This record gives sequence, structure tokens and C-alpha cells, in this order.
Amino acid sequence: MTMAMKETALPDTMTAPETGEILTRSVRPFVVAYKGISLTVELPGYYPAGEGDGIHVGKDMEVVDVALRTLKEQVDGVPSPATIRRIRTKLNLSQRDAGALLKVGENAFDKYERGLVEPSGPTSQLIKVLDRHPEIADELR
Repeated sequence: MTMAMKETALPDTMTAPETGEILTRSVRPFVVAYKGISLTVELPGYYPAGEGDGIHVGKDMEVVDVALRTLKEQVDGVPSPATIRRIRTKLNLSQRDAGALLKVGENAFDKYERGLVEPSGPTSQLIKVLDRHPEIADELR
């Protein structure tokens, strides 16, 4: 982890705003479902001692986002940010160069790899083809 990515340490407890109950920082299993397929993730947050909903702050929900993208990749074939980054790196392209090669804009791959935007259907298909046939990149240039 780089220093720029380092998150400030969170306190061990917090008071629930609605009930005044003391919540403790921990993780709980959480099921992420998409089109009939599911993954269980360990969701960090502040939770009550017994049953009940937690409060999620900062980057807590990132594990849910990653799981959902993984499921969408399995079910719909939409490449996940990690897959997009892996293929771009395999092709030895910068994000800017990859955007120019696929004619999607110079900042598109930054957005794809950060999970802010999903590539369109044709772009997803081309990324997958380039993974299997990297030599096609030369033709696209």
C-alpha cells in the first residue's frame, strides 16, 4: 500500500446516531447477489453487540463493490477493473494509450480501472479479444 492510499485509522467504537447504542468496529458476513449467483464477503463496519444493522464508513463498502463486479464478470462478461488493468498491463499500454487504441477517450481506462464506469458492450468485447489475441493491438494501431 502506498502512502497516498493509506487510510486514517478508525476508532474502535462509535455511538449509533438513532439509538445511542455503542457500536464496535468489526466485520460480519454479507451476501452479495446478482442474477441468482451470490458471494459472501466480510463487510467491515460498526456493529451492535447483538443482531442489527451496522454503519459503514469510508471504504467499508469497497468489498461489496468488488464482489458485485466479480459476479457481473462471471454472469454478464463485463470485465472487472482488475481484469481490465491486467489486460492493459499485459499489452504494455498506459491508461492513456489504451484509451487512444480503443478510441474511448484518454481518461476512460482510468475510470474503468477505478470502477467508476463500466466499459460499453463493444469495448468489453474488444478488451476480451485483446486478452486472447494481443497481436491484434498492432493492427488497431
